[in-house]
Amino acid sequence: MLLFPFFTRPRSKLRAFTLTLLLSALPLASMAASAPPERVLPAEVATALARARVPRDAVSMLVLPVDTAGAPRLAHRVDTAMNPASVMKLVTTLAALDTLGSGFTWKTQFYADGPVAGGVLQGNLYVRGGGDPKFVLERIDAAFRELQARGVQQVRGDMVLDNSIFETIARDPGEFDGEPMRPYNATPDGLLVNFKSLILTFVPQPDGATALVRSEPPMAGVQIDATVPLNRQSCVDWRGDLQPDFSDPNAVHFLGAYSAKCGERVWPLAYVDPASYGKRVLQAMFAGAGGTLTGTVRDGRTPREARLLMEAPSLPLGEMIADVNKFSNNVMAQQVFLTLGAQARGQGSLVSAREAISNWWRKFMGTKTVAPLLDNGSGLSRQERITAAALGQMLQRAAAHPEAEVYVRSLSLAGFDGTTTRMRERGIAPHAMGNAWLKTGSLRDVASVAGFANGLSGRRYVVVGIINHPNAPAARPALDAMVEWAVNDQQVAP
Repeated sequence: MLLFPFFTRPRSKLRAFTLTLLLSALPLASMAASAPPERVLPAEVATALARARVPRDAVSMLVLPVDTAGAPRLAHRVDTAMNPASVMKLVTTLAALDTLGSGFTWKTQFYADGPVAGGVLQGNLYVRGGGDPKFVLERIDAAFRELQARGVQQVRGDMVLDNSIFETIARDPGEFDGEPMRPYNATPDGLLVNFKSLILTFVPQPDGATALVRSEPPMAGVQIDATVPLNRQSCVDWRGDLQPDFSDPNAVHFLGAYSAKCGERVWPLAYVDPASYGKRVLQAMFAGAGGTLTGTVRDGRTPREARLLMEAPSLPLGEMIADVNKFSNNVMAQQVFLTLGAQARGQGSLVSAREAISNWWRKFMGTKTVAPLLDNGSGLSRQERITAAALGQMLQRAAAHPEAEVYVRSLSLAGFDGTTTRMRERGIAPHAMGNAWLKTGSLRDVASVAGFANGLSGRRYVVVGIINHPNAPAARPALDAMVEWAVNDQQVAP
C-alpha cells in the first residue's frame, strides 16, 4: 500500500491530517456489474430536493469508496447521462495531467524578420502564441522587458500577432446565455491576452461629488470616463444605475451615476470587441515597458525564415489546473482542451481536442466505461454529458495516479477556498468543511458537485452529484447534504 501525500488544513481552524488513498491497482469492474440495486436517497438529501421541488428522477448521485471495488454506499441513477456543467473540467484537467504531466509549460515566442542592432529591430516583431491559458498583465510586462533587455527597444516595423496554434473558433459571445459582456463567455485563443477582460473599479472620492473610475489593462485607442457623478441612492442595481455605454470599441462612457453607498466596487467585463483586444493591450503594454513601435499591431503568421529572439514560458500545468478547477475558469479550461488537440494534431481545434480526449479515455479507462460526450471541455455547454458511474470510476483511477496530489490540490477545499466557500455560508455540511476536495458546476438548469471526501470513520470516498432540472440552482443544498452524509459515516464499518 502506498500513501497519498498529505494535505494540511488551515492551521488557524483545523488540525493537520493525512488523506491516505490506495495507489495500487484498483479493480474497476463496470458499475452496472458491481453495484447493488439503487438505494433510497438519504433523508436529508430527499428533504432538500423536495424543498427545491426537484424530482428524484432529475438527480444522479454516487458515493463510492476510493480504496475498493466493492459496492457504493449510494448509487442513484448512476448510469444516466447527465449534463455536469463545470464538473466536466475534471475530465479535461485529468486528461491533461496524464497526457502532458504537471510540469508541462506553454511557450509564447518572439521572432524577428530583420536585423537587431543598437536597440533597434529593422523589421517586424512576431508574437507567436503557444496557447498559454494565463498570459496575464504581469507576465506580458515581464516578457516585454526581457525582450528589451535582449536588445529590442524599438521596432521599425509592425508587431504581428500569430495565434495559429489554435483554429479560430467563430462564436457569438452572447449565444450561450445572452450575456456577451460576461468574462466567462470569452472565447479561447492561441494568443490569449489577459482573458480578454476589462476590469473597471469605482472608488467614491472624499469630495462626495464623484467616483474615480480605474480601468485595467491599458488599451491603446480606448478612452474611458475617468470619473462618474455620485448620488445617494441604494446600491441594489449599481451597474444599471451607471447607464454604461459599451457600444463604441474606442470609448466607455457612463450616462448615469454611482451610489456613494456602494463603497468601492469592481466590475469585470468582456471587452466589446474581442478581436481587437489583444492588439490594443499588447501595443499599450509594449509602450508602457519602454518600447517604441513605428508600425501597427496586426494579426498574421510567423514566416519560416523569421529568427527566434526569445521564449516566455507559462506557469506549469499543475498550477494552471488549480485556477481551472478551484475557480472554474472556463476560458482556461478551453485553452487546456485545445492544447490536447494541438499536441495530438499540430493545431488545436474542437475536433482534434475531442478526438484527443476520446483516445485518452479509451486508454485510461478502457472500453467498458461509457465515455463522456464533450463539446468544449469546460462544461459551459448544453451538449456535454457524462454518467455519475463513469465520472466516479475516473476519479477512483485519478486517486491512484502518479499526479494524484496535484490533481486533488487543484480542487476546492470545502468551505475554505474556490467555489465551495459558500458551503460554509449555507451551513448544511459542517463535518464536510475541510474534509472534502470538490469541483462544483452551475448552469441555468444544472447544479453539480464531484470530488473526494474523507469520512469521519477513516474511509475515503468519491462523491458525485448531478441535478438537471429548471429548479437545479435551488437544490444546491441537496448536494451539500450528500457530501455531508458521505463524510459523516461513523455508523458505517470501515
